[in-house]
Amino acid sequence: MSSTETFKFVLILLVAILALELIARRFRLPSAAALLAGGIGIAFLPGIPPVSFDPELVLIVFLPPLLQDGAYYTVWSDFRQYLGGILWLAIGAVVFTTLAVGATVHWIVPSLPWAACFALGAVVSPPDAVAAKAVLGKVRLPRRLMVLLEGESLLNDATGLVLFRFAVAAALTGAFSAQEAALSFVGLAAGGIAVGAAVGLVAVQVVRRITHVYLAITAACLSPWAAYIGGESLHVSGVLSVVTTGILLGWYQHDIFPANVRMRATAFWAVMIFLLEALVFILIGFSLRGVVERLGGIGSALDALGVPILAVLAAVILSRFLWIYATDYLRMPLARMVGRKVAPPSPSASFLLSWAGMRGVVTLAIALSLPEQMPGRDLTLAAAFAVILVTVVVQGGTIAPVIRWLKLDRAVHVDTAHLNEGQANRLIDIAQLEAVKARAYDSQGQLVHPRLLEQYTYRVTVAERYAIAPQDFTGGREAHYDVILAAIAAGRAELLRLHRSGQIHDELLHYFERDLDMQEISAENDRQSP
Repeated sequence: MSSTETFKFVLILLVAILALELIARRFRLPSAAALLAGGIGIAFLPGIPPVSFDPELVLIVFLPPLLQDGAYYTVWSDFRQYLGGILWLAIGAVVFTTLAVGATVHWIVPSLPWAACFALGAVVSPPDAVAAKAVLGKVRLPRRLMVLLEGESLLNDATGLVLFRFAVAAALTGAFSAQEAALSFVGLAAGGIAVGAAVGLVAVQVVRRITHVYLAITAACLSPWAAYIGGESLHVSGVLSVVTTGILLGWYQHDIFPANVRMRATAFWAVMIFLLEALVFILIGFSLRGVVERLGGIGSALDALGVPILAVLAAVILSRFLWIYATDYLRMPLARMVGRKVAPPSPSASFLLSWAGMRGVVTLAIALSLPEQMPGRDLTLAAAFAVILVTVVVQGGTIAPVIRWLKLDRAVHVDTAHLNEGQANRLIDIAQLEAVKARAYDSQGQLVHPRLLEQYTYRVTVAERYAIAPQDFTGGREAHYDVILAAIAAGRAELLRLHRSGQIHDELLHYFERDLDMQEISAENDRQSP
């Protein structure tokens, strides 16, 4: 395709994304599954040109911002608290799955070299951050499970990529050293974290010093690519570089972003991430066409590779169950040996952790990056796509009913370690009242801001009552914000009437409209907050 045709094709894909998202919302389907199925359907439509893409380009375009989006909103205290469990999944489960899949493939296809079998295992072993975010963002889980799944999806790509590179090298050269691989992994991980910390701290200082709104947003949005390219250029883990940068920016964003920058940046970033996530799943669907054509059609592919693919799927799913259940029930005796207390294992939680192993863009990209001379390349490509399809559509599509079946949505406990909304709101209102009191009187002791003093005193009074008995405000609270929203709507209608009748200029329209927008956003957030 020419450049113009490529651009038109991308626009068509964006229109398809809108349609598929609307269909998914209308029928309450998982967005990832709808987009993946839609991509497959569009790819096989008559007249649609074949789409081929460079896997390295896919990684560098899509992976950094999507990884940073997850890292940016990571709760550092939770991440640190459950880091042991996260690493147990991100390293242990990935290594175990790689070995299990490799052994299974060699058993089914004994002519395939061991290194090529383990390379296939490394391709399909790491659950994907994009797929996990797309699915988990719409469910409600106990905090520990959510932190474990999100943290695992951020870190396990580094494990899978290291295993993949060593397995491919061993398959092509016949040489492999477990000690060298372990040392390399430690070096790549430590280097990636160091590069990410450096990029993150530089980004914080740069954004802090930029006063122009759009320049500050642009600088912040460039940081994930800077971290990824910097890490890869220094031959360390670009994935961990991005995750580290994202955590640092997420931690400092409350200090470095003024309110207007944060509101606009959040809106822009949300739209960009939505489009990138959607395009990733569309492209995954499109990749099936290339795999099928390469293997001589669907019938030929199933005849030649159907049994090995089914074996890979079984190994991927069952190995995760085996690892999680085994390690969950080994924690108790191990903890007793070192004198630590841990919560007893929960069969429901273990089942959900085992079931939530969706694969996505990283699996696809590293499968497509296999050298042409790699033994078993066709099997790896077909198995990778089958694993993505089954885990996203079947596991991702059933995650919500599984949570309800396990009754984990009822296990979401009330957080007693932190202040609740009413308690925190009371302390903020008191701090604001003290600031107003200090400035409400002039140097002669005359009250010069009586309305502000009255307003903030009233807010503290209401906040104290709400902190003591929030249930008393439930009905009145909604009615209160209904009146505010009705007033804002009336003001907006009058503003548009004045503009349409030519009584005010566009500049004044935008000024008042921005003020009304901020009032509406604030009222909607307050009305919907718990």
